[in-house]
Amino acid sequence: MGNVVVTGGGTGIGRAVAERFAQEGDAVTVVGRRAEVLERSASEIGASAVVCDVSSPDSIEAALPALPDQVDVLVNNAGGVAQVEGANGDRDEEVSFLDRTARTWAADFKANVLTAVLTTTALTDRLADGARVITIGSIAARTGGGSYGAAKAALETWNVGLAARLGARAITANVVAPGLVLETEFFGEGLSQERHDRLVAATKTGRAGTPRDVAAVVAFLASAEARHVTSQVVHVDGGAYSGL
Repeated sequence: MGNVVVTGGGTGIGRAVAERFAQEGDAVTVVGRRAEVLERSASEIGASAVVCDVSSPDSIEAALPALPDQVDVLVNNAGGVAQVEGANGDRDEEVSFLDRTARTWAADFKANVLTAVLTTTALTDRLADGARVITIGSIAARTGGGSYGAAKAALETWNVGLAARLGARAITANVVAPGLVLETEFFGEGLSQERHDRLVAATKTGRAGTPRDVAAVVAFLASAEARHVTSQVVHVDGGAYSGL
């Protein structure tokens, strides 16, 4: 049994990942900002909950005493398309286009890159030799997606350096990049049928992914069988992205 920490573990992919490890007998800690959602999910899957905003250094510092002293698997799942007040013209007409752009890009970088960088940095000394660091990226890093896609692309580059720094301790670091995944909060108020059909049509499998599909790949990368897989980006997108 190992100690597993999953950020953004209250819903969607994060919850599915946490549940997968809990079912395998690991001691799982889910981390997130929304106490009620997080604690309910933790109770349902048999995990521990630590309420923390992993984009905030102060919040992480405050949460460290509640996190495991040794971490065998760290899953950086927190992220998504940031919702920024004033980022849309219909919300705040006093904000200029450049201001809206700056806010959006900064928010997506904070939500997707800083969350992973700060959490991993805070827990590096607690990572066991042979531990696994797995970060959830996105197909958008390769196919486009504005500030969100650029932030996910930054994670891929960061991961290369991370793998190099941790490799001497037999710690691996990889990115799992999903395509369209339903049963998450990613699309907010809803995904139009037209967009759904277009994204599904881009796959080779003819279907959307599920959080369990992503969790299965995360579980493999965390296993002993994947000990020589590091500094990689593994796409879980039904073949929607087929780059070399």
